Amino acid sequence: MAQWTSAVGAAQLARLLNSQQERPAGPGTRRPPAYRALADGIRLLVLEGRVPVAARLPAERELAIALSVSRTTVAAAYEALRTEGFLESRRGAGSWTAVPAGNPLPARGLEPLPPEALGSVIDLGCAALPAPEPWLTRAVQGALEELPPYAHTHGDYPAGLPALRAMIAERYTARGISTMPEQIMVTTGAMGAIDAICHLFAGRGERIAVESPSYANILQLMREAGARLVPVAMADGLSGWDLDRWRQVLREAAPRIAYVVADFHNPTGALADEDQRRRLVDAARSAGTVLVADETMSELWLDEEFASGPMPRPVCGFDPAGSTVITVGSASKAFWAGMRIGWVRAAPDVIRSLVAARAYADLGTPVLEQLAVNWLFSTGGWEQAVDLRRGQARENRDALVAAVRRELPGWEFEVPKGGLTLWVRAGGLSGSRLAEAGERVGVRVPSGPRFGVDGAFEGYVRLPFTVGGAVAEEAAARLAAAARLVEAGATGGAEAPRTFVA
Repeated sequence: MAQWTSAVGAAQLARLLNSQQERPAGPGTRRPPAYRALADGIRLLVLEGRVPVAARLPAERELAIALSVSRTTVAAAYEALRTEGFLESRRGAGSWTAVPAGNPLPARGLEPLPPEALGSVIDLGCAALPAPEPWLTRAVQGALEELPPYAHTHGDYPAGLPALRAMIAERYTARGISTMPEQIMVTTGAMGAIDAICHLFAGRGERIAVESPSYANILQLMREAGARLVPVAMADGLSGWDLDRWRQVLREAAPRIAYVVADFHNPTGALADEDQRRRLVDAARSAGTVLVADETMSELWLDEEFASGPMPRPVCGFDPAGSTVITVGSASKAFWAGMRIGWVRAAPDVIRSLVAARAYADLGTPVLEQLAVNWLFSTGGWEQAVDLRRGQARENRDALVAAVRRELPGWEFEVPKGGLTLWVRAGGLSGSRLAEAGERVGVRVPSGPRFGVDGAFEGYVRLPFTVGGAVAEEAAARLAAAARLVEAGATGGAEAPRTFVA
């Protein structure tokens, strides 16, 4: 019986391998043998989670043709991987990826480190900050006071607590977007919201247009739902979207859904202006594409210009009929990732369809957490907590920027005006190899390809503003040490420690 659960084609594996940028060898630098470089490349894809564990690899002859190398080279690479525990084979069943015994499976998303690892590793993998106390404690205490009447009910509210739906609708109306409670569904975080939207609008095999780069966990969610992702490159720097490219993709690919982050885009930090928002909504309407606008970062402006002047209008503000834009919001980024409350704003008929489909998913969102968020919204605690969060993120951003510029002057990035992430071109180094080397020196960083489609952005890493002060300085120093390891070619081969970046 075969031990593999999925398969990777020769052309796909060749494309992923070819995306791994190698730094040109300097004078006197000895290049590894071809089989060793191939084995290291496949191992790195497994460590990164871009080739799943238990995925059947192409036959030796097929991969040799796709890579334009000899079959002997592929055979030697496969044998090296088997020796190191990254490949298993059985006559008649082929060869499939594995991890060495005793090691955890690599994650395909960006999960936080377990608490026991926090003392030895600086975690730059998860773009989330600790809870803004005392507001978390106060919100939970307020929720407990409001809980007794709900405890006498069944506790199932598939659309969300009526009080919270009304409060979210009121907040949109205060932003100039007239909204009824019937246009709101409360979800288990933004991920739960987007998962529900994808299942309703985009069945297996449907096209979904996504920014390139885009948020890694959402891309993986869509892949696992069977979507065909259509990447659309961002404009240069932090200038938002390239509307010519968007119009072309919407016209030619006719995607069922387009997923965008207009406010301090994750990972680049770009902010789309009002003209871009208007033009993208018009283009989506003309193409018959549902535009999903993720607002999870919208309140995390950091520069003072937004304290005295307004942010651009929400994307849904350019869709008065409500037929094109579905908006997703969340408490996770602006308040705390442990507060798994998100919401969808859409036309009432869309909300009814989402609620009906929810009966076969999670039935509803925890009541206590909904009451806590409603307490924050209704008492003014939300505004004070988010203001505290902005201060933390601003200090962390400035500290991290200064430290990276000092330790890694060849790395390139623009400083965003909000959000939680720096999108960094790593001086010609492979982001995947930096992630692996970072694990060796005690800093966890996600590589660029996690945020792209088919191996794009190998030369990038994402650095979130989750640490500041001396920790930011130490993180930059460890990144510099990781860069030196990559430059020296010290991350590959059987001797590398077998730890994993999530």
